[in-house]
Amino acid sequence: MVCLLPLVIAGRLFNALPHPGRDALECWIGIVTEGDRRVVRLAGRLSAAQVPELLIACAGQSGMELDLTDLLSADAAGIEALQRIRRGGATLSCIPGYIQLQLHTAADPRPSR
Repeated sequence: MVCLLPLVIAGRLFNALPHPGRDALECWIGIVTEGDRRVVRLAGRLSAAQVPELLIACAGQSGMELDLTDLLSADAAGIEALQRIRRGGATLSCIPGYIQLQLHTAADPRPSR
């Protein structure tokens, strides 16, 4: 089962290019569930505005993988949320170098995988 959840207003989900009077897509989350395994994928720019939706998408999932292949950037709140999710037992995979550096330099004792 594939479930795609936008982290911005639904009307902006497929409108990634800026238009006059509209904002571009900031962050997108996709959830793939295969049996009892869940993979959450992030794309775009993760900021404090999207953290609540990300935490909801990842809540209560054991053995979850968070795929960061298409994550372009994350602010301090986004990095803290990724660390919190990882401390909760999720595996962070395909971490871009810039994001990995942020995860390592921020105060978090648990290393990335």
